[in-house]
Amino acid sequence: MEPIEKSALAKSYFEEGYNCAQSVLLAFCEETGFSIEQAARLASTFGGGMGRMREVCGAVSAMLMIEGLLEGYSDPKAKEEKSEVYARVRNLADSFREKNHSIICRELLQDTETTPGGEPEERTAAYYERRPCGCYVEDAARIIAERINQINEK
Repeated sequence: MEPIEKSALAKSYFEEGYNCAQSVLLAFCEETGFSIEQAARLASTFGGGMGRMREVCGAVSAMLMIEGLLEGYSDPKAKEEKSEVYARVRNLADSFREKNHSIICRELLQDTETTPGGEPEERTAAYYERRPCGCYVEDAARIIAERINQINEK
């Protein structure tokens, strides 16, 4: 899998109007086994930093969902596996933070004009011009694609 192709695919979903979380998760439907509809529904609540609360960036949330789907644990008593997953989550988040200074939506958008409240903005040319979100979607997709390549090399 070419990380650059996955990042471009994720950005194209964002430019179609999907939120940041949906865009990243949709780019990995083949790997996760989700249909487009399933992935879009699952990630729909994470856009705008979780329902436009501007908390954890939706692109980051989707990146971590993909990690969990592919390499997560399911046994609630699996202490070692839980520790390993949490360490990988921190590494993925650190990779995103290193490039973008934060994983928090409001911090990522601090210099970007946004509309107040919880209402989503209309996706216009002006929206895409002033929003850095497409770049964040690309970064998250690239980071998790690189991680998946590491998994596949095992």
